[in-house]
Amino acid sequence: MEQEYGSNSIDILKGLEAVRKRPGMYIGGTGVKGLHHILWEIIDNSVDEVANGFGDTITVTLNADGSATVEDNGRGIPVELHPEMGVSCVEVVFTELHAGGKFNNNSYQFSGGLHGVGASVVNALSTWLEVTVFKDGWEYRQRFHSYEDENGEIHSGVPVAPLKKVGKTTRKGTVVRFLPDPRVFESTTFVTDTIAKHMQDDAFMNKGAHFVLVDKRKVDDDMNPYKVEYCYEGGIVDLVKYINESKSKLFKDVIYIEDHTRDDCQLEVAIQYTDDYSETIASYVNNIPTTDGGTHETGFKSALTRVLNDYARSRNILKDKDANFQGEDFREGICCVLSLKMKQVQFEGQTKGKLGSTDARIYVEGIVVDQLSAFLADKRNWAVGDAIIDKAMTAQKARVASKKAKEIARQKSNAASSNLIGKLAPATGRKPELNEVFIVEGDSAGGTAKQCRNRATQAILPLRGKIINAEKKRIDQLLDNDEICMMIAAFGAGFGDEFNVDNLKYHKVIILADADQDGGHIRCLLITFFYRYMRELITAGHVYCGMPPLYRLSKKDQVKYVYSDRELDAAIKEMGRGYSLQRYKGLGEMSKEQLWETTMDPERRSLMKVTLEDGAMAEKMISTLMGENIEARKEYISTHADFNKVDDFQKKE
Repeated sequence: MEQEYGSNSIDILKGLEAVRKRPGMYIGGTGVKGLHHILWEIIDNSVDEVANGFGDTITVTLNADGSATVEDNGRGIPVELHPEMGVSCVEVVFTELHAGGKFNNNSYQFSGGLHGVGASVVNALSTWLEVTVFKDGWEYRQRFHSYEDENGEIHSGVPVAPLKKVGKTTRKGTVVRFLPDPRVFESTTFVTDTIAKHMQDDAFMNKGAHFVLVDKRKVDDDMNPYKVEYCYEGGIVDLVKYINESKSKLFKDVIYIEDHTRDDCQLEVAIQYTDDYSETIASYVNNIPTTDGGTHETGFKSALTRVLNDYARSRNILKDKDANFQGEDFREGICCVLSLKMKQVQFEGQTKGKLGSTDARIYVEGIVVDQLSAFLADKRNWAVGDAIIDKAMTAQKARVASKKAKEIARQKSNAASSNLIGKLAPATGRKPELNEVFIVEGDSAGGTAKQCRNRATQAILPLRGKIINAEKKRIDQLLDNDEICMMIAAFGAGFGDEFNVDNLKYHKVIILADADQDGGHIRCLLITFFYRYMRELITAGHVYCGMPPLYRLSKKDQVKYVYSDRELDAAIKEMGRGYSLQRYKGLGEMSKEQLWETTMDPERRSLMKVTLEDGAMAEKMISTLMGENIEARKEYISTHADFNKVDDFQKKE
């Protein structure tokens, strides 16, 4: 019987119900990424206060009860009655979607959080939330909670009582404390390192501001909580130095360009060159990383090419008969951080990853041409200019060699396509969006994977050993590597500046390596290659890491897979006496049934999605882990690496 579809079928979700019913529309999902997104919403409100000059300190505290507190010393949320709603402005901000001070330019000159839903969404997805405002000599407080009524309906973000004036104070600013609701999120445990990296990035973007993270869940022997503070007086200049810390620089100082002459736009650019083969341009708009670039990057690149070609001719390095250098010649080895602030921002798409404002290109190009030309006109800076031109000349020769190598690579790719027979086990399905390819470490594991796969949607490409390190080699050297050519041929989307994600044959590229240090290294090598020469593969969300177990516990008909040493004791205790324990040294030790049910079955496997949210921090990590500086790599690994860590992994949805 056909179901009636009329006016009674249309639901109108009032207040914060819509957020509760469809959290993914507002925070992207209910996994660990969505959990941290609600914290970013509150932090970003405080950052807007700092960025517009109304405060200088933001403190985030992770409390022992699982809640998070964000405190700033800005102006404080307005506390008077809202003229239309009849309740305090504080209550409006935390209970009404699309309510805030960022829809016009009266309260904030520049703002990253333009959607106006942040505070209310956090309230809707919390068990409780408490806001304290210090303003005009008084302290105000209001508490909200989410509860279930007798009919089982959840009511979200409901005020416990109206805003209350607590007493006098000399402080100013806003404090928001909230407890994420376990009925919404898969996990409510905040990850310290994730938050620290976010706050460090904010500190680089906001010159001289103090960002403090306190984790009361972690205490030392004297019961002092973990605490880290970030403050960079040099702002993005310090960020460039941070990214290049483990690299060999062509010149010591960072070229700095800034413009604050306009009310609707402000620009900062920091540039330094290294002896790397790759380019790093990390751009931001109103403190938001624009990982897919946009018009501001286009304007910068155009200006850089124009100014440096003019400089090369003025220094008689380029003769009248010589052709200009190409833009890519000047960008080899560059590390540039570009921070643009605009009033009228136009992003492309929902993710705010790419700027589409035409005015931005014209503005950035004009400022960079004027100031970089003036910099290079000064004789004291000719050594810097000459070093850049020398680097470009080397890059130009390499580009010509690379062009020849690409022609050879195309031939090799065709040959590789033929050689894939017997190595690649392709999926029989013809819909790329449904297909996935497993890049498997070793022939043994590859053979097992071929036996247990779903042939309709799953392809298997075994790799022999470790691929070449893309961080240390040019394109022509990489294309001499058979394993690299095999992957290029299997994916079908090209590589380098010719890579086209629309031609991708498999929409999930899954790295399947052993759960040990060697497996971790193989994952790093593959991700480095994708990052350098197929970056859109990552930014478009096609790269995943499979998560194989370390142990198999069995007792009669009971079987439990364990994914880290930390989990093992708890699993043994749960299983009780009389169990059998198998330690997997590699994927090749698994039977086809075990490999399928733990690592390949879409219904039961765990996948970690590789994302690129911040180009600057990604560049720092790639260059540290995969570059030439051995000491920097050792220090990073000893401090951060845990190859068996599963806390941050997201279960496939």
